[in-house]
Amino acid sequence: MGYKVAVVGATGVVGREMLQILAERQFPISEVVALASRRSQGKEVSFGDTKILKCQTLENYDFTGTDIALFAAGSTVAKEWGPKVAAAGCVVIDNSSFYRMDPDVPLIVPEVNPDAIDGFTAKNIIANPNCSTAQLVVALKPLHDMAKIKRVVVSTYQSVSGAGNEAMDELFTQTRAIFVNDPIKKERFTKQIAFNVIPHIDVFLDDGSTKEEWKMSAETNKILDPNIKLTATCVRVPVFVGHSESVNIEFENPIDENRARDVLRESPGIMVVDQREDEGYITPLECVGDYATFISRIRKDPTVPHGLNLWCVSDNLRKGAALNAVQIAELLGRRHLKKGD
Repeated sequence: MGYKVAVVGATGVVGREMLQILAERQFPISEVVALASRRSQGKEVSFGDTKILKCQTLENYDFTGTDIALFAAGSTVAKEWGPKVAAAGCVVIDNSSFYRMDPDVPLIVPEVNPDAIDGFTAKNIIANPNCSTAQLVVALKPLHDMAKIKRVVVSTYQSVSGAGNEAMDELFTQTRAIFVNDPIKKERFTKQIAFNVIPHIDVFLDDGSTKEEWKMSAETNKILDPNIKLTATCVRVPVFVGHSESVNIEFENPIDENRARDVLRESPGIMVVDQREDEGYITPLECVGDYATFISRIRKDPTVPHGLNLWCVSDNLRKGAALNAVQIAELLGRRHLKKGD
């Protein structure tokens, strides 16, 4: 016996990935429903390699009897529909930022804080973290357990897919325009993204940081440890899929880089590829389609008593969004719903 699962925002890049991963991981499903806006009614999306679903409208769908709803439709939809769906007895797993800092909504990365899921009953809603946070805390968790992290300085190199389908289209059309000498059109990004990098993701805050940078700090504190100090610079780069992060970590206790490498290698969700030679590391191109968070370039930081540097890469549409949501659903099933056993 399986679960009845609805994917809200099924025509978007993350919604499609959710459907793909549900099929790949053979999530126990009795029925899967694709939901989208009115303009996408009847549009076809794939569930795995063999099944095609026709989108139904969110507004007309009755969630009674639906066990889990994976939301991939943004904060506006989450704000309006999350409580309604939850009130119908369906557990909402939301990929937007709307519920992440709500104290009554658990913010979950299953490899990091699985026990926090028990708090979902307060609102029947579970939040999925920001894509850049998800891969970071997977890397930080085993190191924090090993030597207690004091401070993290992270610079991100975030792919355009983190901003959706239109952003991916803009990178493609701008790149093509450069080669055929057409005018460059900026629509989704504030500056040209093709052959460029943009140190600006989300809105600017009063202190000069961006909301994306604030999210990384606030979400890491909620998921991992409120005492960790984190500062971030978030940059959009002309890569279609795959977020990369350069991470500098300062610890309270001594840490050996070889032991750290071994601990990371043994930790769930992590793949260590770290040879000090040409091609002995992972780039975003190589992580696409993979479930793992890849760690490379592990080395001592000699400027502080106890410090490490590392390079962290992951498929942001997977671990940063769809995969993490499905992993939350799996955890929910094991601990609470039990229906799929």
